[in-house]
Amino acid sequence: MTVHLITGAGSGIGAALARRLLDRGDELVLFARDAGRAREIAAQFPGASTLVGDLAQPGRISWALSKQNLPERIDSLVHVAGVVDLGSVADLSPTLWERQLAVNLVAPAELTRLLLPVLRVSHGQVVFVNSGAGLRANADWSAYAASKHGLKALADALRAEEADNGVRVTSIFPGRTSTPMQARVHQQEGRDYDPELFIDPDSVATTILTALDLPRDAQIVDLTVRPGR
Repeated sequence: MTVHLITGAGSGIGAALARRLLDRGDELVLFARDAGRAREIAAQFPGASTLVGDLAQPGRISWALSKQNLPERIDSLVHVAGVVDLGSVADLSPTLWERQLAVNLVAPAELTRLLLPVLRVSHGQVVFVNSGAGLRANADWSAYAASKHGLKALADALRAEEADNGVRVTSIFPGRTSTPMQARVHQQEGRDYDPELFIDPDSVATTILTALDLPRDAQIVDLTVRPGR
């Protein structure tokens, strides 16, 4: 049985990926921020198990996991969860900087660190769902883009460090995708939101599955996905 641990499975890209994996018979461990959210996600994906930890508090993830039963095998760790708060450098508060860096960068680093021993045993794979903002920073996107540029650096360093341990590392860079986060971005930008204009989350899930299912003689390092409309 192939086991996947996914953050951000409650909606958007994470939910689309979790559904695809569950439908094909893989085993899921879904990471939730609190017990209430874990119950909601478990009901959404019958048969999946859950782990609870607050990505906004990376320093407490180790303690949270120590109180729970971790899976004995993990074949992939897929980081999908993220937050975004737009604003100019002149206006963004330290709190908004810290929140985005914590959830989008420090928490993935910490969760990966804690699960690396299990991933090494299975010669598993770490997938970071990044963003077009991880390759280019636009006005009002400084904090989010900084967190995503950092996530690319994390992935690149991890890939070099874990190559001898047989752990593959992939970064996916989706363009604007029809998710609740995208609706929030449009609200912050003061624009009307039409989900039909953007990438379907299931299309991004397909790219992640391509990376996960690639034979072991190769790995997808960076994969950029852009709207086709």
